[in-house]
Amino acid sequence: MNIILFDDPILRLQLLPFTYTRPLADIRLGILKVNEKWQKLTGHKVSFLTEDYLSAKFPSHFTSDNFYINGALCPAEQLVQAIINLGEGEGLMVGNHLAAFCSSAQIRYGELTSLKLEKKVVFEGEVHLIDRPWRIFQWNGVQIRSDFDLITAGRISEDIADPFTRVYNRENVFIEPGASIKSAIINAESGPVYIGKNAQIMEGAMIRGPFAMGEHSIIGMGAAIRENTTVGPYCKVAGEVSNAVFFGNSNKGHDGYLGNAVLGEWCNLGADTNASNLKNNYANVKVWSFPDEAFVDSGLQFCGLLMGDHSKCGINTMFNTGTVVGVSANIFGGGFPKSFVPSFAWGGSEGFATYRIEQALDTASRVLERRKMPLDETERAILMEVFERSAKFRSWEEE
Repeated sequence: MNIILFDDPILRLQLLPFTYTRPLADIRLGILKVNEKWQKLTGHKVSFLTEDYLSAKFPSHFTSDNFYINGALCPAEQLVQAIINLGEGEGLMVGNHLAAFCSSAQIRYGELTSLKLEKKVVFEGEVHLIDRPWRIFQWNGVQIRSDFDLITAGRISEDIADPFTRVYNRENVFIEPGASIKSAIINAESGPVYIGKNAQIMEGAMIRGPFAMGEHSIIGMGAAIRENTTVGPYCKVAGEVSNAVFFGNSNKGHDGYLGNAVLGEWCNLGADTNASNLKNNYANVKVWSFPDEAFVDSGLQFCGLLMGDHSKCGINTMFNTGTVVGVSANIFGGGFPKSFVPSFAWGGSEGFATYRIEQALDTASRVLERRKMPLDETERAILMEVFERSAKFRSWEEE
């Protein structure tokens, strides 16, 4: 069974800015990325079918036994079985979306919109298909539970050696080797808590499950981490956080509130950054939609910051409810910036200029160097392509 996780062209647009720099299946939801879920549940390696500019980093692998699966789809046992039962040229539908199809042919990304299938079967079971950015935090708690069971099955957790750490419902806490916990409060009564390898929870931190923490991440002193939160690998998180997802390699190292939010990779929130997640009139939050080029009703009363990769903000930044920030934006100054900040924007509430690509690449290179990682030609090419694709949203360039 050769699994190829393909990008639904419509969903790619709907999930911007996160899909500017990754395929759908590279999104983290719960403990794992979507591609990691498929690999762990099925026991098969996976590859990607995405746009050309991403394919050097996320290549495809074809055989004569290809199962193409929608990369926005989180796996489950019943769904996997339905996919395995597909014959050559048959497809599986979830609502109006193609969930999977079986083909011995080497399908290219541009062929997905004109794909001809001999038969389509409708899947009636419950699924999580990520069709909008806010689904990432909305379904995060459920996916933490699912991933927790998948990762910890048949395994034994490390002990908590620190006598000053208080744990509620210890059997629902799993700690990987090398993790350090000091004088913390961990409450797993409402959901599981997963602590990754070599992670660190500092003194006075308070954590409620469901919660997941990736390897080498740090929860700062006195942090208050509420349920349904994921801190991906190599992150530093402090202050007050609720129902937020950090993909990885991003920092919120100081006080300030972040709730019902998603941060991509290589983001940094300055000290005392606060992001609203509830409107004063308690109305549904409207969020910028890239394909609609307009704000759309999220259907949610609680929706906070959605920030793409490599974006940063200065100290005391204030974000309005449901703010969307693109890739490699640099935000600073007083007041509230607009609720949609395009990629490669430089400025704040008083207006924006363009963050020149040379400067942005230089900053990205410096950030990666801190983790002893190079900004190689593949990564540079991706950011340069995003710079071009996002130009139409930088309205000031037309003035």
